[in-house]
Formats: sequence, C-alpha cells, structure tokens
Amino acid sequence: MVYAIVRAGGRQEKVAVGDVITLDRLQEEVGGNVELPAVLLVDGDKVTSDADSLSGVKVQAKVLGHERGQKIVIQKYKNKTGYKKRQGFRAALSKVEITSIA
Repeated sequence: MVYAIVRAGGRQEKVAVGDVITLDRLQEEVGGNVELPAVLLVDGDKVTSDADSLSGVKVQAKVLGHERGQKIVIQKYKNKTGYKKRQGFRAALSKVEITSIA
C-alpha cells in the first residue's frame, strides 16, 4: 500500500490515492489541480523521509469544492463587571481528492 504524509494548511495529513480530505481554503478554482508537499512516503516496506528524495515526490490533488465549517461560538465573560461578549466563527474550507502519488 502506498501512502504519504503531506503538509497542508499548517497541519500534516495522511493521504492515499482516492482519499478526500478537507483543508483550509485554497486559491484554486473548483476542478483545478493542486500539488501538496510530501513529508514522508511509504511504499510497502520502503519508507522515505529524506528531504532530497522527497523533492522528486509529487502528490497531486483535485479541488472538489469550497465550503464553510461548523460554527463555533466564542464567549468571553468577566464576573461582577457586567462584561460579556459573544462571537461566532466559521472556517473557510476546501475539499480535495488525492489523484496521484508519484
């Protein structure tokens, strides 16, 4: 089985061909291709983590769509002063499908 650990949106994700993952919003259009930098490559028993070897590894992904994440509520409160503040946040996300690891 071939899989790779890629750097995407400030995090690292384990991906294989055909996986659909959610990343922070990408600038690419829907249907566009994006290349993700590999941090580790596992091909059966062979594990590659050397930076020089990984420079030739290309992990291609196709953008399936853009969406927004679940709303989180940020609430601040200070006792006895009457101060309270409520704020919401929804992250901008992109869904991508891994098309090839080469």
